[in-house]
Amino acid sequence: MEFEDIINAKLSKEVDRPMMKKDSFPVSDALAGYLHRNDRDINLPIVYKDLLNYRYATSLKDKNGKITHWENAVYDLKEMEFLNEALIKTYAILKTEGDLSFSKHLYVERIDFCEFGNSVPFRIRIRNQVNDNYDHFYVKSADASRIYGLELEDMLSPNRITFLYHKNTLVEEHIPGIPGDVFIDNYLNLPEANKVRIAKEFVKFNERCFARLLGDMRSYNFVVDITPDIEDYQYRIRAIDFDQQSYEGRKNLYLPQFYKENYEYVQLVLNTLSPEVIAQYRVEERTTMALRVIASRRRLMELLNIMSKDEISENYKVKILREELNAHFDNNYFSKCKTMGELVKRQLKQMLQKHLNQFQKIQSGF
Repeated sequence: MEFEDIINAKLSKEVDRPMMKKDSFPVSDALAGYLHRNDRDINLPIVYKDLLNYRYATSLKDKNGKITHWENAVYDLKEMEFLNEALIKTYAILKTEGDLSFSKHLYVERIDFCEFGNSVPFRIRIRNQVNDNYDHFYVKSADASRIYGLELEDMLSPNRITFLYHKNTLVEEHIPGIPGDVFIDNYLNLPEANKVRIAKEFVKFNERCFARLLGDMRSYNFVVDITPDIEDYQYRIRAIDFDQQSYEGRKNLYLPQFYKENYEYVQLVLNTLSPEVIAQYRVEERTTMALRVIASRRRLMELLNIMSKDEISENYKVKILREELNAHFDNNYFSKCKTMGELVKRQLKQMLQKHLNQFQKIQSGF
């Protein structure tokens, strides 16, 4: 099936949508053991519930005065003293392996939270008193779906992800970039924007989301990173929301090109790239993903084997997705899959096996 064969929801009037909020799935003993063996499980100075003791909250506005989904949490003085120390230590663990010698000039400027998100995340702003620079990180309630999504992103995408887990608390680094919806409004149509390169990146992003079954990639759930190049700009689309990792039943919900929020990106692809070039970029992305599989195959297989035994979706959604993937690829290879983890493993094999076999031939001297 070609890129243009999936009609964007803005045109198809598709009513089936991913759930705005889904149930959180607990971290199993097997997944916790994996995180410990791979240095993700580290004793933290704070747990998620410590941040719930705020006195009140006020709505946050962006720099243009528009109300956002975020609220500023206000704590009493004694509670804030504890949080400041614990959060600075957590930031040091995340950034400098716990070296506190750099933390004397840091303080917590603000704590925000977002009830709109599945994990109701807290966003921590750290301010540097020496140069007035600031940084963010996030404290969230741990969800197995999100952890699987973060790990797959770290292994299969061009982007490394730093996160920590302990006792059902998840700490994540901030992923920099321009939110995809803001990019459409403020950057996509600038004279200096290289639309061919933007279209190319969206095709590749679409391909890797589908390959590892990452859902709900609407424009506000990814960011666009712009890098100045020799004579132009390069673009990288990065997912920032991993709560819908292999959760939904509809195949289209794993294709960013389907969402009406991404309509402008889809039109850009169809207006600037020929079918042959789209096919080329899809193969390029699958090839680089296959190389990443080879580089992290032991860790990836360990994760997928654990994921295959975990329950991170409803059974009826597994059955729907199983049948839709069979129809999409015109085979019955997915019929034996009984969990979302098994579907992810089968999907990766379906999309990358040809490229993995080619690498083996090259290594064998063909």
